Amino acid sequence: MQCAVRSAELWTHNTRVAAVVQVTDAAKAAGGAIEDEARIADISRRLDNLLRGQNVVRAAAAASLTHKERRLHQMMFEDRDYGAAGRPDPRTEVSVTHCAERGYTVVVVRCRDRPKLLFDTVCTITDMQYVVHHGTVSSEAGGGAYQEYYIRHVDGHPVSSEAERRRVVQCLEAAVERRTADGLELEVRTDDRAGLLSDVTRIFRENGLTIRRAEISSEDGEAVDTFYLSDPQGHPVEAKTIEAIRAQIGEATLRVKNNPLADDGGSSSDVAAGSTAFLFGNLFKFYRPFQNFGLIKLY
Repeated sequence: MQCAVRSAELWTHNTRVAAVVQVTDAAKAAGGAIEDEARIADISRRLDNLLRGQNVVRAAAAASLTHKERRLHQMMFEDRDYGAAGRPDPRTEVSVTHCAERGYTVVVVRCRDRPKLLFDTVCTITDMQYVVHHGTVSSEAGGGAYQEYYIRHVDGHPVSSEAERRRVVQCLEAAVERRTADGLELEVRTDDRAGLLSDVTRIFRENGLTIRRAEISSEDGEAVDTFYLSDPQGHPVEAKTIEAIRAQIGEATLRVKNNPLADDGGSSSDVAAGSTAFLFGNLFKFYRPFQNFGLIKLY
C-alpha cells in the first residue's frame, strides 16, 4: 500500500485489540501525509478485510489533535472491552459507594502503582461522562497506589443503580489493566528501512509468539520499537525462543528489557522501576487532595 509507519501504539485487553498508527506516503520521496481520498478509502478497505474474522471490526479515523493513548482508551471503551470475558488482576480493587450526605458517588481504586495510572483512570471517568469534584491520590507501601474520587454524572446526579455501579467498576478495572502487559519485553533499535516492522513481526509469528502490546517509533532514520510478547496461551517466553529471535534479528539490534523467566527474578529495568516512586511518587510527592478537578479537553 506504499505506507511508511512513523509511529504506532497497540493495546490488547480481554480478547480485543486497538491500535493507533501514524503513516506517511512512501510513494513520495519527502513522505508526508496521504491526501488522496480514494487511496485512503482503499487502505481502510484492505485493513478491514485483513482484520475481519468472527468478530466485528470497528474502524474510526482519529482526530489529529487527540492524544494517542486517550484515543486508545476511547476505542477500547467503545468496543466494550470491559464487558468481555476475563478476570481482573486480583491486585486491582475498585469500589463504588454512595455518599448520601453530600450527594456524591465515592470511587476508590487500589492497584499496583505504575506510570500514567492517574491519566488512565481520569480519562476513563471522563469518557463515562462523570465529573470529578474532589479526589485524593497516594502511593502505598509495597508498590501500591490508592485513588479516591468524588464524582457525579455530567447531569449532576450520582450513580443511581446497581447496573450503573457495576459498569463503573468494570470500566475502571479495564482502564487500569489495558496498559499492563505482562510478558517478555523486547526493544528493537536499528536503522529504519522499508519493511522493517513487517520483518520483525514475521519473526515473532514464526516463533509462535503473540504481541500483547507494542510501541513503534521512527525518528531521524532510527527505529525504536518495543514489544510485549507471550505465547498464544499467555505464558512467558522460553529462553530458547528468545535466543532464536536474537539470532534472527541480531545481537546488536535486540535488547531484552524484561524477562519474567530471568533467574534473578527481574531485569535491571524492574529494579530501576522499583526504586522510582512511579506516578504518584513523582507527580504527588506528598499525600495531598485535589479539588474541582475536571478534564475539558485533553490533547
